[in-house]
Amino acid sequence: MAVPKVCGIETEYGVVLRGASDPNPVLASSMLINGYVEHRRVGWDFEDESPGRDARGYSRDGAQPPDIETHLVNTVLTNGARYYVDHAHPEYSTPECSNAHELLVADKAGERILARSMQAARRILANGQEVVVYKNNSDGKGNSYGCHENYTMDRQLPFSTLVRYLLPWFVTRQVVVGAGKVGGENGSGHHGFQISQRADFFEEEVGLETTLKRPIVNTRDEPHADPQQYRRLHVIVGDANLCELSTFLKVGATAIVLAMIEDEFFDKDLSIVAPVSAIKTVSHDPTCRATVELVEGGRITAVELQWEFLRLAKKYADETGLEHCGGEEIGGDVLRRWEEVLTGLETDIPSLDGKIDWVTKLNLIQAYVDRDDLSWDDAKLSLLDLQYHDVRPEKSLYEHLVRAGKVERLLDENDVRIAISEPPETTRAYFRGTCLAKWPDAVVAANWDSLILDVGSDPLRRVPMMEPLRGTKAHVEALFAECSTPAQLVDRLAQ
Repeated sequence: MAVPKVCGIETEYGVVLRGASDPNPVLASSMLINGYVEHRRVGWDFEDESPGRDARGYSRDGAQPPDIETHLVNTVLTNGARYYVDHAHPEYSTPECSNAHELLVADKAGERILARSMQAARRILANGQEVVVYKNNSDGKGNSYGCHENYTMDRQLPFSTLVRYLLPWFVTRQVVVGAGKVGGENGSGHHGFQISQRADFFEEEVGLETTLKRPIVNTRDEPHADPQQYRRLHVIVGDANLCELSTFLKVGATAIVLAMIEDEFFDKDLSIVAPVSAIKTVSHDPTCRATVELVEGGRITAVELQWEFLRLAKKYADETGLEHCGGEEIGGDVLRRWEEVLTGLETDIPSLDGKIDWVTKLNLIQAYVDRDDLSWDDAKLSLLDLQYHDVRPEKSLYEHLVRAGKVERLLDENDVRIAISEPPETTRAYFRGTCLAKWPDAVVAANWDSLILDVGSDPLRRVPMMEPLRGTKAHVEALFAECSTPAQLVDRLAQ
């Protein structure tokens, strides 16, 4: 049986420091985080980081984090998330979540945290300066930054099997979850509107890189869990989404596909010829009529191939169940909404306005094109594209549509507010976040699979958290109630 799909999203936000003679993005990112985190910052423990370990069975030289990264601003929040400077971007990594809805709440909470960070940064900025953040994937100058997903996988599954089915999945799922983009980059030569922000930047089918020669399937092998039992699939091919349905389907449908791969449920080969060019072909055609060539012969549209994945997913749900894909209720909602989107893409694309990002953005920008008789090369359209992703609520075109009631929401905003400070209750993030909230001065450092506590005497104590589904509220709420100090907690855990 497939292992439960514990999941998370890491979002690198676009950032600009306005009004400064030296608009240093690292400085701007640091100001955001320092402004937001008024209490003592909890450091990140890099001891177990190994970004050079490859799932294909080897490690690249220099398999530790670059030294510069260990000195940049880096903290852990009481909601279990990591908030830090990654290269030249503020990055928000959600806490671990047990289903797509829970992750959607955590990801949306990240947007609110970045908005609050911009407000907080104003207190430490000079007059006339402002840090502005965008939840997008490209600066329009040839630079792309990621929105990465993570899923627990069975270590025993051959990675080659995973690649076989993930390539057609990632090439085609963008018609459901793309964020939309005006123009092309990275030498694609595309003009006009396209479905994905990231598609132009992928140059390899499989590989370890995340910033150069980006692969559709990334091979980084850092499980952040028991390495004998788990693999963490690190997905770098997705866009940063604002529409809640897009994020929900991006995570929920991918979790189901991964479970089907683990359970050897595929009944046909869906492999695509030349996936790197195919991912661009799909993205460059917002009519969704472009076809890609199948290895077994014939040509097919991305929507038609998505119907094949959905057909198998519904069969899988009937025969195996969706307990390991976030639960039957969440999984069933994923299937229902996935089918609704594919039906819309097949019969009436504009009907998905307010539901998925790329159609919502396209309809918005098309209105300006029609009203002002603009060409798709007009610089105004690129500015509108960027403003869609502005995280400032008063400036964001997306948030304007939300306030106007033109975007479907899946979430209760009160749940999002709670998730800004409180962790999910169904994963080890609950243990991490509760320790930080209860004993902020005793948590020396943290990472995904351990916590280092100062118990009042030497040495410091490391608490391992190698099982993502241990340390939940159900597991440890009573334990926290019984312990008044970190020392008591450590003693009880050792029993």
